[in-house]
Amino acid sequence: MNQELVEICLRMRDIDATLDFYTNLFDFEVASRREFPENKFDLIYLNSPGSSVQIELTYNYDAEPYEVGNGFSHLGLTVDDLEEMHETCKASAYKTGELKGLSGGTPSYFFVTDPDGYRIEVKRRK
Repeated sequence: MNQELVEICLRMRDIDATLDFYTNLFDFEVASRREFPENKFDLIYLNSPGSSVQIELTYNYDAEPYEVGNGFSHLGLTVDDLEEMHETCKASAYKTGELKGLSGGTPSYFFVTDPDGYRIEVKRRK
């Protein structure tokens, strides 16, 4: 069997804030946007340069605030310049953790949290 991961769905509460996070802080691009007012939801698909996996952002019109489950941990992204991305995230309005290394080694990652509470692990590209 040949299979490929093609999308990850995240529910969001604020379309503008969420799009700002993924398209302005990171380099995601809106691939498509579909509105289904009769079913009371919108879908926005984001592409990340260099990846075939899309993020599907789902906006449900009448939804209560979402809770990020304790079984979900984070999404992971790699960047060429970890320190520069860390400074960009720290200068933004988003909760940004400190640079860390495994077992106290050389810093190789940090976490930043999107407007809906999803954590993004930003790692140094190898």
